Amino acid sequence: MALVSVATCKEYLPEVTGSGADSDLTNLINRAESEIARYLGFPLYDSGASPTLDDQTYTIYLDGPMYTDQSVLQLPFKPIVSITSIHSDPNLEYTSQHEIVGSSFDLDKQNARVILKPKETTQGFDRSYRAIKVVMVAGYASAPADLEHAICVFVSHLHRAKSGQGRQSSGQRGANVVYSPRTIPPEVKEIIYHLRGASVVM
Repeated sequence: MALVSVATCKEYLPEVTGSGADSDLTNLINRAESEIARYLGFPLYDSGASPTLDDQTYTIYLDGPMYTDQSVLQLPFKPIVSITSIHSDPNLEYTSQHEIVGSSFDLDKQNARVILKPKETTQGFDRSYRAIKVVMVAGYASAPADLEHAICVFVSHLHRAKSGQGRQSSGQRGANVVYSPRTIPPEVKEIIYHLRGASVVM
């Protein structure tokens, strides 16, 4: 389900009236949100077909905790809604004896970090290939204001670029008009940069 409604996007498209474009706008919203989710570092969720910003269940595998602090596990994207289970097992079996129970760690949802409690934990994080298995719910139940704004700006950009789809430029009245790329605009990237996950390099 999209985080932003067609009605909200129309506020960024004053030239669109009536309901004739609603179906196209719905498709553009879905595509824009999926592309933004990919930019923010969201992978495919469990059984998912494309990245999404909606809160979903993810099963991820990590090679170990932070090098600067062995008690902190950095999760690759955010925000985190909840942790279902964490297993740490270099043998990759992830049985119950390798589970790190919820009472032994704190969850920093906004920074996507699992922090072991020194006085509660009986097992630390192992470090080896895919040693740590995390099942969690991550994403957004509703869009914060800056994310909503970014989605609407991107959708309006895509909608207005439809007339030049497939072309880089065109001649009009003796002048050459160059179309902007159909990728995420720099303005949108700037708005949502702080929402990117720790796994995003560029």
